[in-house]
Amino acid sequence: MSEPVIESMIEVGSHLAGAVDRAHREGVPTIITRDGKQEAVVIGIEEYRQLRRLADEAEDSWLNRLADEAERAGSAGATTLDEMAAVLRHEEC
Repeated sequence: MSEPVIESMIEVGSHLAGAVDRAHREGVPTIITRDGKQEAVVIGIEEYRQLRRLADEAEDSWLNRLADEAERAGSAGATTLDEMAAVLRHEEC
């Protein structure tokens, strides 16, 4: 991945299509700032999908480790993987 371009909300607003094209065609993300703080990033859809897949795989791996640890500990009344995922997702809100 190339070094990101950093631009303010106003700058990106004046040429959003350019930021999208740069992300899609060149793989160069644009970090968008507001009041000097980084707020968002424009990345290509394939990069987003890859990041989402990696995040999902990491979450699944972590949940599987938790389930394995609980099983090894012989915890009575252990919850299913789906139940744990639902609880954890609810806590993120």
